Amino acid sequence: MQCMKISIIIPAFNEERLIAHTLASVQHGTAEFVRRGWETELIVCDNNSTDGTAEIARAAGAKVVFEPVNQIARARNCGAAAAGGDWLIFVDADSNPDTALFREVADQIVAGRCIAGGATVKLDAQHPVTSRAVAIWNWTSRVWNAGTSLAQSFI
Repeated sequence: MQCMKISIIIPAFNEERLIAHTLASVQHGTAEFVRRGWETELIVCDNNSTDGTAEIARAAGAKVVFEPVNQIARARNCGAAAAGGDWLIFVDADSNPDTALFREVADQIVAGRCIAGGATVKLDAQHPVTSRAVAIWNWTSRVWNAGTSLAQSFI
């Protein structure tokens, strides 16, 4: 496959406690794209944070853009507007994507069967109520093709 550029966009509002770990996970995971000879860029959209979110992102090597209106869709769109990639990957600032996830994304791109996708939800800590809610969400998303399983084709 030709050279590809992947833009990873992270909308963030007051995420200084978690964003360094997320950025490290993303940067580790992008090794899968680099292995394929693809370029990557990491963009954090600071969604009007009042903490050190933007500074932490810059220190980690991310391009930081700013969206003054606190709204997740606006933050994602602001990040997307700054992106130069052929494909856009949106990652929440409190998540920890791994190499396996990015490998699956790359496989779907190469296969040409995917125009959009998502990932199942997994919590770090288990609690009976939240664990059940997450299980229901993941099941419902798969059954109704709600875009949470990258393994499914969308074309």
